[in-house]
Order: sequence, then C-alpha cells, then structure tokens
Amino acid sequence: MGFVVFMVMGVYVLISFGTVALAVSYAKKRGKSTICWGLSAALVMYLIPCWDWIPTVVAHKYYCEKEAGFWVYKTLDQWKAENPGVLEILTTQRVPQNKFEQSENVSISTTIWNTRIYSTHKTQGPFFPNLWSREDEILDAKTGGILARYMDFSTSQERRQAGWSGWKFWLDSEDCIGGRDKAIRFVKFVEQLKGAEK
Repeated sequence: MGFVVFMVMGVYVLISFGTVALAVSYAKKRGKSTICWGLSAALVMYLIPCWDWIPTVVAHKYYCEKEAGFWVYKTLDQWKAENPGVLEILTTQRVPQNKFEQSENVSISTTIWNTRIYSTHKTQGPFFPNLWSREDEILDAKTGGILARYMDFSTSQERRQAGWSGWKFWLDSEDCIGGRDKAIRFVKFVEQLKGAEK
C-alpha cells in the first residue's frame, strides 16, 4: 500500500510542476508577473492535499501544552494509609476482566485489575483538524475516586488500525512530546496497585 501512495504522490508532484510551468508560460504570454502566477499555482497545488497540515500541527501543539500530562491525585502511600492492609490481600487475574464500549467517535475500555482497582482507557476523535485524544485513569472501585490520570493527543488522517493512519503520512504524530514517558509512568502506577497474580 505504501508503494502505491508514493507512486500517486510522485505523479501528483509531476502534475504540480506541469501546472506551475503552464501558469508561468501563461503569465509570460499575457505580460503578467511570472513570479506571482507561478507562486499562486504552486500554492494551490500544495493546498489541495495539504490544506489541513498547518492547522493540525497548531492544534496538536496547543492541546499538548494545555491539556496533556500525567497526574497523581493520590499516591500509593496515601492510598495504603487510607486502606490499611488492603493492598496485601488484593489479587489480580493473569488475564484481567475487560469491558469495551464504542460509539461513533468514542471508545472506552475498562480493565478490572482486582476488587478495588480498575482502569479506563478512553479514545475520542477525530476532532477538527485530524486530532485524537487519549485519556487513561486508574480508579478506586469502592470510592470511585481517581487515583491517577494520563492524557495525550495524537494526529492522523484516520483512526490508527494495524499501523495504518491514512495516506497523509505528514499528519501522523502518535503522541505529544514526552507522552510515552508519561504513559510508562501511568503503567508503573497501575502495576503497584494490581496486587498479587492468581
């Protein structure tokens, strides 16, 4: 599939050069500005496939700076102090119980780690332009309180499936800068609360 995309793009680049050359030729014959006509034709040919690139990059940067991150609302020590002896008796299944819900633009996966701890993974999108959000939370089943939260944003032309995110590969950004490190911190936090494996 990648080869076909690059072939089509190669043909498009050749057509773009031809269009610019025709615009410059037309401008010369009519006594118009060749630079203005050439740049205008180049801009139009660029915007046909790439009109959404700059808004996507700007929106991704904005949401990564304003809303992405990893937050711990209750540390392991605080939770253990509020629930003395509970962590020591918690057990988790080798394959934990999962529940999955999906609507048109939202998918939510809930993993039940033990009788007290569960986590949710929510993906939403696409938001204009080509933006997807990911929100992971770990919660206390008894109180309903959020213990930790991880939020990240990605960009792609289509929802990622088996490595494919659309032919506009220049829109593809899997996460915010530093997003993977924060995701690892979230996973490590979950690991501390899972309990012994059955």
